[in-house]
Amino acid sequence: MYTIFVLYQALPAWLSLSRSQREAFFDRKTTPLFARFEQEVQVRLFDAEAFHARFSDVMMISCNDLNQYYVFMEALRDTELFSKPYIEVKEVIVTRENGFKPFGKVGG
Repeated sequence: MYTIFVLYQALPAWLSLSRSQREAFFDRKTTPLFARFEQEVQVRLFDAEAFHARFSDVMMISCNDLNQYYVFMEALRDTELFSKPYIEVKEVIVTRENGFKPFGKVGG
């Protein structure tokens, strides 16, 4: 199992939208995309702006195959989140759950 943390910053174009406009955007664009890929990737969203100055949000994506993550991210990049742009990705951290376990069996 892989977990990918996508750390991003909401941009002024996003922040200038009203909260109802942001919610409508998610309902129209993002929620259907998440549903389309729900068998391949699981997505959770976290707010961080009150706790971190460089990243306003974190998207946590879990998957069993990094190709599934890749296809999901390409589809997400085709949305206005990236093209407007509404967000700027600052960092991506790919992790492997309990990665030390299989390594311990073969690596030492």
